[in-house]
Parts: sequence; C-alpha cells; structure tokens
Amino acid sequence: MTSPERIEGHGGELALAALRAYGVTEMFTLSGGHVFPLYDAAHKTGFPIFDVRHEQSAVFAAEAVAKLQRRPGLAVLTAGPGVTNGISGLTSAYFNGSPVLVIGGRAPAFRWGSGSLQEIDHLPLVAPVTKYAATVGSGEEIPGAVAAALTAALTAHRGPAFLDLPLEVIFSAADADALAAPDVPKMEPDPDEVARAAQLIASAERPVIIAGSDVYAGGAVAALREAAEALHVPVFANGMGRGALPPEHQLAFAKSRRTALTGADVIVVIGTPLDFRLSFGDFGGAQVVHIVDAPTQRASHVTPAVSPAGDLRLILSALADYEGVREDHAEWIAKLRMAEDAAKARDAEEMAAETDPIRPARVYGELRKVLARDAVTIGDGGDFVSYAGKYLEPAEPGTWLDPGPYGCLGTGMGYAMGARITYPDRQVCVLMGDGAAGFSLMDAESLARQGLPVVIVVGNNGIWGLEKHPMRAMYGYDVAADLQPELRYDDVVKALGGAGETVAKASELGPALARAFDAGVPYVVNVLTDPADAYPRSSNLA
Repeated sequence: MTSPERIEGHGGELALAALRAYGVTEMFTLSGGHVFPLYDAAHKTGFPIFDVRHEQSAVFAAEAVAKLQRRPGLAVLTAGPGVTNGISGLTSAYFNGSPVLVIGGRAPAFRWGSGSLQEIDHLPLVAPVTKYAATVGSGEEIPGAVAAALTAALTAHRGPAFLDLPLEVIFSAADADALAAPDVPKMEPDPDEVARAAQLIASAERPVIIAGSDVYAGGAVAALREAAEALHVPVFANGMGRGALPPEHQLAFAKSRRTALTGADVIVVIGTPLDFRLSFGDFGGAQVVHIVDAPTQRASHVTPAVSPAGDLRLILSALADYEGVREDHAEWIAKLRMAEDAAKARDAEEMAAETDPIRPARVYGELRKVLARDAVTIGDGGDFVSYAGKYLEPAEPGTWLDPGPYGCLGTGMGYAMGARITYPDRQVCVLMGDGAAGFSLMDAESLARQGLPVVIVVGNNGIWGLEKHPMRAMYGYDVAADLQPELRYDDVVKALGGAGETVAKASELGPALARAFDAGVPYVVNVLTDPADAYPRSSNLA
C-alpha cells in the first residue's frame, strides 16, 4: 500500500495546501498579524490575495465567489474585531446556503486568559450562523480540520464554516498527510415522496413553479427546465434562480406573479424557503409542494402536501420522467401570458418616463438597453433595489446577486469584487441605494487599487425609502430616515481612485451608463431620483 503524501511547513502552509485540494483559488482578507503565515504561504506560491477596507467585504467577496462558482470561497480575518466585523457576512452566507470558509486568527492558547491582544473566544459567536466551527489545536490537525469544515460547507444544505488558528499553531512548523480531492456526499430523495409530488403537479389544473437560489447552487438548472417542459408548468424565480429559464422561454414568467399565486391550485416551491418573500407559504387554498435539498430545509411553520428532500437534480429529473396522466395546462398558461404581456406594457411606459426628478423605473429602462445577456447584476439596497427586482430580467442563470433573505446591506463592494474576479471580461453592475452606499462604498478604493473595474449605479433620493414612507403613513411623521440630499457619491469614488458623474436629468442616463461601462475603473453613476417615488409593497416583517 502506498503511503499518503506528507506535507510540511508552518500552519499557514499546511492550511493553504488543504484549501487548494478543495478548489479554493484566492483569498479575501484585511491585513492582520494573527494570520501572517497564511499570507506568507500565499505569497510564496503565487496564490492571489485580495484585500479590503472592512472585514465584512472580505466575507461578502468570498460569498460571491461561492455563489457564482459553486465552490468554496475563503475569507481570512484577524483575531477579535476582525472576526466580529465579518459576522454579518457569515450570517448572510448561512441564510443563503453559501459554502464560505472563514479562517480567523486567535490569541495564543498557551497564554489564554491573560489578556492577550484581541483575545476572545470566537466560537460561541459564530456557531449559531455556521455549519461547522472549531478551534484547531495543533499544526498536525490543520489539514483535517480544513477538510472537515469544507466538507460540511459543501454538503447540502450548503453553508459557511469557521476555523480559528491560535497564534502558536499557525506560526509553528508541523507535518501532516496531504488531502485527496473532496468526496461530498449526495443525498438520495425518497422515491415515494418524489412520485407523490409528480402526480400532484401533473394532475393539477393550474400549477406554478417558483425556483429559488438552490436550483442554481445545486447545479439543477437544466433539470428544472426539463421538468417544467415535460410537465408544461409555468416558472417564476427568485434569488439566483432568476435566469434559470431565459425571459423568452414560453414557460418563463416574472410580471404575473400575483395572478399566478392567487389563481394556482398547486404551487411548487423549489430550492427556496417558505419565508416572508413567499407569504410564509400561505397561498390560500392552493396545495404546496416544497422541494428542498436537505430535510433541514423543510418548513416547520406550515405543512406542505408533500416535501421531497435530496439532490435537486435527481428530484427534478424524476419529475421530468413522470409517465402518469397529465392535465393540459395550455389555457392556464395562456391566461398568465396575457397578464404577463399587460404588465410588461405597463412597465415599458414606466421605464420610459421623462420625468425630472428621475423615477427609478427610468434608471432600469436605460440599464436594460446596455446590459449584456451575461452581465452580473448585484443588488445592494432596499427601495432602489426593489425596483431592480421588478424591472430587470436576468437572461442567464448565475448572473443575479442580492443579499438574500437575511436582507443585510453592505454586500455591494464585496460581491462586486468576487464577481469581477470570477468574470474578468463580463459587465459587473452594482445597483446601490444611497443608504446602502454608507456600508461599503469605501471599498471602491480596494477595487480601484487592485484593478477591478465595476459600474456602480447609485439611486440617490436622500432618504431611507423603505422606512420614511411607511413611518409617515403609520405615525404622520418620520425620524432617522433622511440622508444628505444630492450627496456626490461620484466625488467620493473619484477621491478613492475611481471615476463617476452625477445625473440629474433622465435624458442624461443613457450616455452616462455608456461612459461607465467603457471606463475601465470603478465608476459611479450617481442618479438623483425622486424621493416621493416609493416602491409599492406591503410589509412582511412579522
């Protein structure tokens, strides 16, 4: 029997060798002395390091890589405040099912309790929002700990993992067995549950599919199309499920969701939770089929008619192969198409509005003219990004990034970094509210310094739109809901090494966007939008 290959070096070298075995190809970080050996290992082997100005951006960049490339993303954070600054990013990855690994520095174990710099036990803080969290006790344990963490992160339902390395562990020399390629288990669904789901969908008169992010994350886009086409069921999408069917597909719908959800008799929700975005799974009299990638994702607050759990490719392929009696859904699809076309006509009028101040709809009307089919669009905001969800229609899967159900603002610059690194030659466009700009716009400097051009469209209405208007409706007044009007976010980014301009008239939008996509640097189109134009939606906070 051949002995396993041994690797030796300091803790950073052992960790990096293990990370490479699991397909990690870059590191996102903010410099910190507790993790110097990881930098040393990367520097000596040509492993790319991308650094940021706030640790949350490092985790969001790692999450963007994990989402877009469907493999682990890595963030390296120094001890104490480095880790705590990254917890919002970890939590977003947890809610989004993103396989992110955060490696944290840690004060030395041999002096624990003596008051070392940045000494705090991270695990109780991160354990609730990770699938795996551990402190590594010795250098020899590092490769195995990396393997355990990343296997957990990649196993459905995917999610983040955390390791911290005490100072003496990461700086000391050791040797250990090298890792083989990962073997991530695949979950087989219960065939009886899948058969019940198929029969229910096929026999429905007015079925609807809602496809979520896990369809893309689980590599099930092709299987979704096969199932929808075989059963002839209209498809709506949210999150990274958007673009799973291109907008021109006969079964792709986006604008007629209200008609669909109020008229359907069977609603098939695939790869997304029954949360506030989907009325908490309450669709009146419709039966719900909830298809998830792991039993842990089954809803506990409602009881679906059936809920198959397992590898989504296997489940959807089995639905496509269903051989039982099927209802003809042509009349139902025609009804939805009429509603869809009517809504598109209304949207076209709104997106062409010549009003000044500029209405957000017009911003997206102009963007639709310049965005390529494979452009990556990133939403970081509340009110302004809500319009993006309404007016933009991703044409390809894996091209839409938003904060997800946790709703954490500040993702924009980190997601932009991860997207630009993933796709060096594609358009990358961040759609940012002026409120959200306060969380991460400083990291435009990180993009500029490291030669990572993106376009940043700021919807600048000078208010927190999702708070100001509802608060005035509830109380007759508002507080803590105003921002500085007409703030020059473009000048901020210019000072950070990028470029940009402010747009105050609708007729100026098209030329400004054209300049932005040709600029070759981080470029802000700072659009002064109408503060009275609030996105119409009801509250689903409860």
